[in-house]
Amino acid sequence: MNRPPANRPPALPGPASGDDSGPVGQADASDTSMQVFEVAAELFGVLSSPLRLRIVSALCQGELSVGQLLERVPTTQPNMSQHLSVLYRAGVLARRREGTQIVYRIGNLSASTICRTVCVDLAIQGPAR
Repeated sequence: MNRPPANRPPALPGPASGDDSGPVGQADASDTSMQVFEVAAELFGVLSSPLRLRIVSALCQGELSVGQLLERVPTTQPNMSQHLSVLYRAGVLARRREGTQIVYRIGNLSASTICRTVCVDLAIQGPAR
């Protein structure tokens, strides 16, 4: 999967991109546009789990080990590891080894910004029912 750099969202191609090279340029832009939307859909799929959103939210405060995450996000250790693995493989999280522990941090600032923006907005609005 082609991903944009972790600290920058992909630019959406289109008329504002300055590409006025005609039909060939339009086809290239359309292909690029489809790729961007496919990558975005994959990211939204990864972020569609409430537990994963809680993990991302906890890591927005800074690096945490698996044990520290378990103190902040109530779930079992195997379940936490599974969700961390999904987030890591998708590039949302980065990790490093510190002795015998694995320490996680946000690896994709765009993903964490999306989570924070949506969750804060929903918290302000209150639950929609």
